[in-house]
Amino acid sequence: MLDFALLSYVAVMSITPGPNNLMLATSGVNFGFQRTLPHVFGVSIGHAVQVTLTATLLVFILAGMDSVRLPLAVAGCVYLLWLSWQILRAGSPEARDSARPMSLFGAALFQWVNPKAWIMVLNAAILFMPRDGHDPATALWLGLVCAAINLPCIAVWALAGDRMRHWLSSPAALRVFNTVMATLMAATALWLLVDELPALA
Repeated sequence: MLDFALLSYVAVMSITPGPNNLMLATSGVNFGFQRTLPHVFGVSIGHAVQVTLTATLLVFILAGMDSVRLPLAVAGCVYLLWLSWQILRAGSPEARDSARPMSLFGAALFQWVNPKAWIMVLNAAILFMPRDGHDPATALWLGLVCAAINLPCIAVWALAGDRMRHWLSSPAALRVFNTVMATLMAATALWLLVDELPALA
């Protein structure tokens, strides 16, 4: 199971822009790398649990996916729009005083409504689980491998955000950065939602 195809797939899916990475970069800028670490670990732990459970229950999940796909997508997109608003507000000094980085548990739970995470997890389970069965031990191994690859890839985004802090030390520069990140996050949410609309037809 530990082959180049799996390594490259998870690495590419983990390091490319998406809701998790936009939030991690923003958290790195606003709170620094160290305070963002629970968020980083939460994403990878949530990803490992999601992969393990999905791979274990693949047959049942695929059968029921059509009925839950749209509600999950809508819930995820609404949450992303709310996060976009929070990121936008983080640009003001008074909002930063009360702001907190996402917790490990919150980041882990977010994976269950993150559309990109679902695409990544389902593809990993379909492509890299053995065809002759979906035993829990193999599913757990797949989940751990995916998390081990995912962790350094997403940490890069938090670290990049942390390194940009000195360029964004003025309130005006930080406000511009957070506005751009919030706009990208909202655009991602709306794009994902529009992509799901054919399911209503």
